[in-house]
Amino acid sequence: MKAFMDQDFLLSTDTAKNLYHNYAENMPIVDYHCHISPKEIADDIRFENITQLWLGGDHYKWRLLRANGIDEKYITGDAPDREKFQKWAETLELAIGNPLYHWSHLELQRYFGYEKTLNSDTAQEVWDLCNEKLKNPDLSARGIIKKSNVTVLCTTDDPIDSLEYHKQIANDHNFKTKVLPAFRPDEAVNIEKPGYLAYLDKLSKASNIKINSFSSLCDALKDRMDYFNSVGCKTSDHGLDYIVYYPASAKEIDDIMNNRLEGKIPTKEDICKFKTALLLFLGRENHRLNWVMQLHYGAKRDNNKRMYEKLGPNTGYDCIDNSRNSSAQLADFLNALDITDELPKTIIYSLDPIENAAIDTVIGCFQNSSAIGKIQHGSAWWFNDHESGMRSQLSSLSSISLISNFVGMLTDSRSFLSYTRHEYFRRILCDMIGDLVETGRFPNDTKILKKLVENISYYNSISYFGFDI
Repeated sequence: MKAFMDQDFLLSTDTAKNLYHNYAENMPIVDYHCHISPKEIADDIRFENITQLWLGGDHYKWRLLRANGIDEKYITGDAPDREKFQKWAETLELAIGNPLYHWSHLELQRYFGYEKTLNSDTAQEVWDLCNEKLKNPDLSARGIIKKSNVTVLCTTDDPIDSLEYHKQIANDHNFKTKVLPAFRPDEAVNIEKPGYLAYLDKLSKASNIKINSFSSLCDALKDRMDYFNSVGCKTSDHGLDYIVYYPASAKEIDDIMNNRLEGKIPTKEDICKFKTALLLFLGRENHRLNWVMQLHYGAKRDNNKRMYEKLGPNTGYDCIDNSRNSSAQLADFLNALDITDELPKTIIYSLDPIENAAIDTVIGCFQNSSAIGKIQHGSAWWFNDHESGMRSQLSSLSSISLISNFVGMLTDSRSFLSYTRHEYFRRILCDMIGDLVETGRFPNDTKILKKLVENISYYNSISYFGFDI
């Protein structure tokens, strides 16, 4: 019987162990998509206790607690932090097969030196140990980033953001990690939302461009993209319910925009036409700036309306939306940009794992010599970033495309401790490659294997995004 989560955790062959320990393990980290607050990094915040660091804002853990029947007061409510932590410990001991069990123990091992297991009986021991360790400077926000060997991280930022904290961080030469903004214009795209007109007022003020037409909306977004670019931005990110391609004439788009400015609610058809037009504009602007465009789609959000009214968005009530087959729409959308040679480097993530093969066939239609691995199938996302989900994505990508050029893992997290997800991914990657070697399906060529593992772990993302390290 293998020991629980020892140094060879997830590594089932000698080749896998060699690849991980000699090449992948100590590679730096690029976190090109996360939801960490740049203000918290700028302020180098400290955490009073492990509950604040671990459970605050983590809807992955919140969902698991609810699945265990825990009262909401111990999740997002006003119960004491020690009691919340106890409920988490009681829940975690039941989470066999769930990635949170692995992630939590990796975090306890790597950041707190705790090699035993967290459960209802050890909760007090872990609570005391972690809280004592959190007094050390190396577990402040910046300390954790440094300890994790992160060279670049990209936050997720609205077009109206001043980016003042990014500038503050960049001007502090004692902190070596590059913290760059990522342009997330969802609020400008979602024309159907009740607060859309109020958001346009904010965007007008941020850009000093009065938005009274579709053209002026594009001008305002272009202005903000140029501003983001001046602060070091290298990527945009788009959270879409589904991939849409519904082309319309310029007059139709103008009419849709004018009607919305008058307070009229657009039809479903008009929403699709508007979003197609605006996303095509944004894609072309990404190309102009040599940014990477990231497309996340396939989520049905805020499904529990009663809880949404109490807690708001991003609180653990989203699910996979598999009601739409997006591959044809995705191909048409990319083609519309490519036909004028304005398709930017693009990373595609679907929340529905059934679409892995479809995505891998679509990206193959638009690869060319303008960039190595120009169109990427993004890492297993959200509900799929567990062992089987990662293996499925890696298997599909390697079977249909060229995994050697893959840009690798990201955290997509609001937690400063989530960098162990890169370790989790690298172990799975090395195990998969090790199996191919040891079963005679790929040669045991150290030079090639070393390059492959190091590139996927780190170097591919540096080159792809054009990060200046």
